[in-house]
Amino acid sequence: MTEITLLLVDDQELLRDGMAMVLSQAPGLRIVGEAGDGRAGALMARELRPDVVLMDVRMPIMDGIEATRDVVAHCPGTRVLILTTFDLDEYAFNGLRAGASGFLLKDAPSADLIHAVRTVAAGEAVVSPRITRTLLDVYQGGRVPSPAGGDVLGELTAREREVLIAIGQGLSNPEIAGQLFLSESTVKTHVGRVLAKIGARDRVHAVIWAHTNGLV
Repeated sequence: MTEITLLLVDDQELLRDGMAMVLSQAPGLRIVGEAGDGRAGALMARELRPDVVLMDVRMPIMDGIEATRDVVAHCPGTRVLILTTFDLDEYAFNGLRAGASGFLLKDAPSADLIHAVRTVAAGEAVVSPRITRTLLDVYQGGRVPSPAGGDVLGELTAREREVLIAIGQGLSNPEIAGQLFLSESTVKTHVGRVLAKIGARDRVHAVIWAHTNGLV
């Protein structure tokens, strides 16, 4: 198992300690650093180049959104997983535009946290179902620009449409491969083409796109 390095960024020391205890006991995960504010977290990310940064949203000195933007800009190999306390915290949604690879609620079970870290490290996106529902409400309510469907659906092949629907259902590449009887490499190719055609930056945007355009 390839080791996944982690950086924890949260202004609550007790919460960092709890996450560290859970994550350090999981096989293949190693915590390389901790920070108590966004600016310190961004600087540590540049220095340590972790695989995944677990990023709080509301922090002093620099909030998690600005810190995420900095990490994405300066550490292309690092993925950011936003941690939020409330599923209705619209402030956290800006993390999408900042380049975060997903969101997870802080009250998520330990197993979900570990799974989310591994999924994000593998290059896929993670969004809590509760946050997904709220994200969709925000997009559909017009508070955040939503990509228009238009004639894009007509540009998708039948297989690409199936893959997009599966992405919208929250399936990972291995799960899509099993459902559609394809190899994972073939699924990865289809996912890349789908994202390019619909103009989605990542799987999170593809999920929202699929929902807002009635595919899921």
